[in-house]
Amino acid sequence: MQSLFKEFEEILPLSAEESEIIESKIRFSIVKRKGFLLKEGCVCKHYTFVIKGCFKMYGVDDRGFSHNIQFAAEGDWIADIGSFYTQTASKLNIEALEYSEIYQISQPDLYWLFVEVNKVNRMFKVISESNFVEIQNRVLQNFSSTAEQRYLSFLEQYPHLSNRLPNTQIASYLGITPEFLSKIRKGLSKKGL
Repeated sequence: MQSLFKEFEEILPLSAEESEIIESKIRFSIVKRKGFLLKEGCVCKHYTFVIKGCFKMYGVDDRGFSHNIQFAAEGDWIADIGSFYTQTASKLNIEALEYSEIYQISQPDLYWLFVEVNKVNRMFKVISESNFVEIQNRVLQNFSSTAEQRYLSFLEQYPHLSNRLPNTQIASYLGITPEFLSKIRKGLSKKGL
């Protein structure tokens, strides 16, 4: 639980009693590579913290093409927030790109913690707002930035993933083909970046 409580402590310090209460509601799990936390059509039942490994959240369009929306690796939270809070069927998938170790909290347990440990409510507000800002920035980039600028932003946001993810996954996130991503990387390499 160290990595999770370290993340919490960066937002708000917790007492030993508060930490114990939170720990009682969180479950550890292992997900194999290509295993799913969520499949389209199912309800997102857990908020997930990544201890080790990497996940992608993606949707599939009418033509069958996948579009990566988010990555989550060590120290990140991931969930289909809309499905989690409304308990309606998701239009997204969350899949492990690597062997992963996670902590999960269910919606009822999280809501219980919001009442019993008021700091949890504030912590998840900060986590949700940070994710919202990232998504807003990404939407702005998609219609106002070049593919190269989007790639450079990806490197800023996910510096630890650029060498862990295949070109196909990064290209899907950027909305370009893997071949075009290779061309961008070669161009940046020539510029010394």
